[in-house]
Amino acid sequence: MKTIKLYNEKLLIKKAIQNDREAQEQLFVRHSPKMLGVCRQYVKDIHHAEDLLLSGFLKVFTKLATFKNEGSFEGWIRRIMVNTCISHLRKKNLVNLSDEDFVFNEAATESLENTSVTDIQKLIDALPEGYKIVFNLFAIEGFKHSEIASNLGISVSTSKTQLFRARKLLQKNYIKMNTFEHGNK
Repeated sequence: MKTIKLYNEKLLIKKAIQNDREAQEQLFVRHSPKMLGVCRQYVKDIHHAEDLLLSGFLKVFTKLATFKNEGSFEGWIRRIMVNTCISHLRKKNLVNLSDEDFVFNEAATESLENTSVTDIQKLIDALPEGYKIVFNLFAIEGFKHSEIASNLGISVSTSKTQLFRARKLLQKNYIKMNTFEHGNK
């Protein structure tokens, strides 16, 4: 007869706080695939994303006692990962955010329904770092512009401008990608 170990996150968290390495490993194994995806949204290179994942989990286990079991544990970890990525990018001066006026010229786009996740990630990866960070924080993480501004040390209008530019560039590159694909068939 095979014994099945049931996953009890609250118990694992309690044990991990007490430096139980097995509990920490189980939490890492359970959450690291999704969190690597989070890190990957901010950094193109998978090796850098893996380094940020490990740095983020070091923070998770260091600050685990501060988790109050209010809300999602995964969401709590995700926030740490996002902040780890942003801190890394800011330290490396890879974030260049400015608050310039931008004129928008509305253009129609096709639906994203038939676009693969890989193609969407390539489009996001092609964005300049500042655009990509604000886009990810707003569109993927669900941050408000005031939160983005606070986290990045920019104004709310700069956050809005960066998001606007990111969307515009994504739209342009998406149309270009589809035109290229349909033109070569």
